[in-house]
Amino acid sequence: RAKRFGLLGAMMGVGFIIGPVMGGLLGAVSLRLPFFAAGALAMANLLYGYFVLPESLPLNQRKPFTWRSAHPVSALRALGQLKGVGGLVGVVAFSGLAQFVLYTSWVLYTTFKFGWGPLENGWSMAAVGVVSVVVQGFLMGRLLTWFSPQKLAILGLISSAAAYAMWGAATQGWMMFAIIGVNLLGGTVAASVNSLISSAADSGSQGQTLGAVNSLTSLTAVFAPMVAAPLL
Repeated sequence: RAKRFGLLGAMMGVGFIIGPVMGGLLGAVSLRLPFFAAGALAMANLLYGYFVLPESLPLNQRKPFTWRSAHPVSALRALGQLKGVGGLVGVVAFSGLAQFVLYTSWVLYTTFKFGWGPLENGWSMAAVGVVSVVVQGFLMGRLLTWFSPQKLAILGLISSAAAYAMWGAATQGWMMFAIIGVNLLGGTVAASVNSLISSAADSGSQGQTLGAVNSLTSLTAVFAPMVAAPLL
């Protein structure tokens, strides 16, 4: 299960590689064009999911839709009540907040400290994507033969915390790329934690449970700029 979540994360890494390149090329034509292209891709994704992607859950295990169950607060409450998941809610929240604070301040930090422009920042984001693809797409299965998802999540959080501290202490631009390459285990956190949470849910509530995880992650993205702004 953790390996499959790793493959999903690897696909997000591919997006991290291609996205900045597309944004740069389209932005050179028109500053508004990347936004229209992103909207078109999001719509294509919606249509693909609705018309092409099959529903894997058998009819006899599907729950009737109610607006109450779709409410994010209800979903988060149900997530916290899952056996063995309560503590992981905090892990998802704080690790997501840390990640989005990093994303919020990355370009400002590298621009002011190292004089980076769009090219260097684009390459750094692409480097993050490459590491994500390598770790989650190719190394995740092997790592899981050595470590349980719990231990892998802990090691990944330790690696990420160390990487964040080293980025803050970096004195040369090349160090930022070196730290990205060293922080391999940091790319295993999301897949490991999602695996643990989904394993705690029954087969009829997998979608709702992972949807609640995504809702929690989205909330951290909302609060991240509020946390980063005073610090900057």
